[in-house]
Amino acid sequence: MVTKRSSVDPIAAPGPPKVAVRAAEKRGYAVPMEQHDRSGRPAVGDGTPERGAAGVALAERRRPRWRQRLSLTLDLIRANPTGRIALKIFVAIAGAIVVTVGVALIPLPGPGWLLVIAGLGIWAVEFHWAKRLLAFTRRNVQSWTRWVTRQSLAVRFVLGVVGLVFVAAVLWLSLKYSLGIDVVARIMHYLATH
Repeated sequence: MVTKRSSVDPIAAPGPPKVAVRAAEKRGYAVPMEQHDRSGRPAVGDGTPERGAAGVALAERRRPRWRQRLSLTLDLIRANPTGRIALKIFVAIAGAIVVTVGVALIPLPGPGWLLVIAGLGIWAVEFHWAKRLLAFTRRNVQSWTRWVTRQSLAVRFVLGVVGLVFVAAVLWLSLKYSLGIDVVARIMHYLATH
């Protein structure tokens, strides 16, 4: 009896690209061979934790498919000594550029701190110290956010006003001392003449 397969049935468990795996193994490098089904979940029987008594999976959250592919690609690059060094240099330079631009934008209006954290995220791909610093930053930002959301509306309003005053002061000082434009003096002059 011949049966038709539906388009949603997994045909084969996709793994690392076979050409790259064969090339890496031929050179004597170890390559991770995780097999995943089409949904991006590890194949059954690969050492994942069993379901608990209540039927709830004890496994950690599943990573999105693009992150699994990125992780596999990075593992393949790291399997080659030249690739490992090239990846480390590329990540160091890219992270340094993003962090430098972020630090330059901190006093100016724009996403300065966001770029600094993004640069840390780039460095965290290869450097353990950056991964620890990024985790520390994430913990502190989350704890600050939880603390602010527990406060009353009046306290949140005051924090918002203080934040806006701080940003306005930094913007005013940046314009005054870096570009020589004194916004406050110009506004006062405009108000006095009109």
